[in-house]
Amino acid sequence: MVEVGAAVSEVHVADRVITMMQGLGGVRAQRPGGYAAYVVVKAGAVAIVAKDIDPLDMAALGLASVTAFEGLRRIGDLKNRRIAVTGAAGGVGSVATAVLSKLGYHVIASTGRMAEADYLKSLGAAEVIDRAELSGPAKPLAKERWAGGIDSVGSTTLANILSMTKYGGAIAACGLAAGMDLPSSVAPFILRGVCLLGIDSVMCPIEPRKAAWSRLARDLDPGKLAEITHEIGLEGVIAAGAQILAGQVRGRIVVKIL
Repeated sequence: MVEVGAAVSEVHVADRVITMMQGLGGVRAQRPGGYAAYVVVKAGAVAIVAKDIDPLDMAALGLASVTAFEGLRRIGDLKNRRIAVTGAAGGVGSVATAVLSKLGYHVIASTGRMAEADYLKSLGAAEVIDRAELSGPAKPLAKERWAGGIDSVGSTTLANILSMTKYGGAIAACGLAAGMDLPSSVAPFILRGVCLLGIDSVMCPIEPRKAAWSRLARDLDPGKLAEITHEIGLEGVIAAGAQILAGQVRGRIVVKIL
């Protein structure tokens, strides 16, 4: 923070802060500035970064950590420790895989890039499955395979994940890479008591964001975060965006502005 308004008491000059979305940059932007070196934001839209946390780590986690941690919070502490993560090599999936494994879950990571199997296992995945297993037409109810999951894919993948969830389980849906449709039925909800939890991190209030960011030091191994993160310069943003849309990027990308 380089300058603070006279009426602001929550933050001070020289505080290290983080803000994410809140109308800044992105698809639903109210104003530009997502890649600016300096930007004006409301005090209520920032969180102070603890001195023992590297700002690069906070930048690397950003929105992905909010999505992953909020999904885990909403799912709750599942008694059965088997949990599925789809789109596991992506930003949210990588964070979720690393955090869940540290918390003692048996993570079943689904990916369309089986070449990333070693990477996912290094993050703590106990099993890696090809997304083709979850891409076909979903049965109303299939064999129970996991107690819950974090899904960033949507569409048929989400329908299959739901049909394979154990009685009383829960799935946190936070992405729609495969589409906005959900070709499923009410069978998992009514016959197995499965919960489908919608996770939004773009318009998520600041308090849940702060809670997610505060769990960084406790629930994510710094070594795994370093493996997840790739740094690029501002000149590489356009190319990186194209790679993300093509599903060719793993983990998180941090853009170094200065």
